[in-house]
Amino acid sequence: MSASFRPDIEGLRALAVSGVVAFHFGLSELPGGFTGVDIFFVISGYLITGQLLREIDDTGRLDLWRFYARRARRLLPASLFVILATLVAGYFILAPEEQSLYSKGAMFASAYAINFWLIRWSFDYFAPDAANNPFIHFWSLSVEEQFYLAWPALLLLAAWLRPGRRAAIMVIGIAGAVSFAVCAWLTTVSQPWAFYFSPLRAWEFAAGGLATMAPAGFWRQRPQLGAASGWLGLALIAGAYLTFSEDAPFPGVMALVPVAGAVLLLLSGSGNMQKGPSAVLSLPPLQWLGRLSYSLYLWHWPVIVYAAMMVPELSLADRLGCLALTLVLSIFTYNFIENPIRRNGWLMANAARALVPAVLLTGTGVAAAYANARLAVHDIAPEQRIIAESAALPSTARAGGCIIDFEDVTPKHCVFGAKNAEGSIALFGDSHADHWSTPLIEAAQKHDYRVLTWLKSSCRASQLTIWVTKLKRDYTECDLWRAQSIKEIIAARPSLVVISEIALASSRKMSPDAKVSDSQDAEWRAGLRATIEAFSRAGLKVAFIRDVPFNDEQVDTCVARALWRGQTPSLCDQTRAYAANDAAAAVERDIVRSIPNATYVDMTDQFCDAQTCHVFIGGRLAYRDRHHLATPFAQTLERPLERALFSTGMTAALK
Repeated sequence: MSASFRPDIEGLRALAVSGVVAFHFGLSELPGGFTGVDIFFVISGYLITGQLLREIDDTGRLDLWRFYARRARRLLPASLFVILATLVAGYFILAPEEQSLYSKGAMFASAYAINFWLIRWSFDYFAPDAANNPFIHFWSLSVEEQFYLAWPALLLLAAWLRPGRRAAIMVIGIAGAVSFAVCAWLTTVSQPWAFYFSPLRAWEFAAGGLATMAPAGFWRQRPQLGAASGWLGLALIAGAYLTFSEDAPFPGVMALVPVAGAVLLLLSGSGNMQKGPSAVLSLPPLQWLGRLSYSLYLWHWPVIVYAAMMVPELSLADRLGCLALTLVLSIFTYNFIENPIRRNGWLMANAARALVPAVLLTGTGVAAAYANARLAVHDIAPEQRIIAESAALPSTARAGGCIIDFEDVTPKHCVFGAKNAEGSIALFGDSHADHWSTPLIEAAQKHDYRVLTWLKSSCRASQLTIWVTKLKRDYTECDLWRAQSIKEIIAARPSLVVISEIALASSRKMSPDAKVSDSQDAEWRAGLRATIEAFSRAGLKVAFIRDVPFNDEQVDTCVARALWRGQTPSLCDQTRAYAANDAAAAVERDIVRSIPNATYVDMTDQFCDAQTCHVFIGGRLAYRDRHHLATPFAQTLERPLERALFSTGMTAALK
């Protein structure tokens, strides 16, 4: 073991990985355990900066090939092993379309670029749920690898400007300050960029880098201050683990808490203290976990993701079993792959001996993932192809680019049908209004009406300010868009305004920890009434379509997996009591019917009987995900929707 080895840093690694694993395994007592990743970033910045600066001080240069060879031996073999094993396991667990999709994630993970793929994924409203992606945790490893590529150049720049630590402190400090400022700003504007984009996480590495330049003698001479700083650091990390939530606007300013905690612990231990927090972090169990931390991080996520796919309601015993399996796989990987290759004398003797295999390993991972993506859908069974095509087929309005994204505030209305049609119908709301566009347009054209759409992702028609997970903030763009859209619809004087939106109860089920509080019930009722009354006062007819039932699982993948495993799609059905939100719908119905010129349209019986809400109806996939209609099934609802909107009484009102 190296004389420079610090057991407190090994213990800090254990603390970091324990938080991440606990969070992902559903330990509700540690809702902020995900901040363990930020601790890893600080540790990496501390160790790598110290290592590079010592080499510059000793030799006046950096042997970059040797540096990258060390990183390759440390990281690549274990990560490729886990990627390949996860792909193989996916064949038996995932449906073919899922195998193809997540293999693309494996391809980017192999190239340490999955964070860029996830940025694009995060902004796609209709992308599959990221919680099912067994490679998503590789984003942090991608950020670290990108840090390793850029950081030596930054330190060489500092050395070129002026030898010594002052220039390094200045360059690292400026880079960190700029990174933090932009990260804090983007967290409130476009959170996925702040979370996944490596330059915006550079400030966390910079914090560790600056800590390595603090004089160790200062802490040796002040052991009581060092101990106090260490305990404060532990308290900050504990506070983050216990109080933070994944629905909070993170990283931003909040990330300062775990980052500061990690920095204080690193500084506290720099004085070679043998007591206080350093002594706690040096305990044998934490040393053991710290040694396994990299393998633990690699294995824990695919294990729990695949387990949840096979047993949707994991019990405590199931989760403990997953933890045991993760430990066994991690011990094997550490002892037979990670450590032997890292310490291999032949590979250590020459940088090229490590870098050439590293390039080959990276290429192998990319090629294997690409091949798996292609093979997964080659000669796919007809029923699997039908499910995939049904889930992928956009609604008529979405295919026309008529549903605007989160950050747009200017209404965009599209027109479907003949311009000289007898009348017009306005379709207004979020994506739950959009998925009715296909049957509505077909029904309207039969009766010589054109359809005008005002649609925005995740934006209810009801006048209610909401908080959205994708943005990690209040959805102010929705409020601006809604107000202007209502004015435009009234000015257009349609014969009928058709409204639909996701039910508030469904929003709570989607994000139980999000800021969708019970107090919003009254605000929602008032907001729904305000919107419908605005149209009613303008003399417009309104038809409000009740929201579709909600499903706990992604219906397309659930049905595809069931068929892939030779099971019945009815395994994916939900009880009506859970899925249909009948009590909330009764409140909604009473509000709508109490307003003049307003009609309530309830299509729930097309999905549900008295006890069960079905997801595979008449041989068709009813939903493309958890709560959006699959377009081919929506087409079958044209006749019942036509009867509801163009019944004798409604038709007379429209004419």
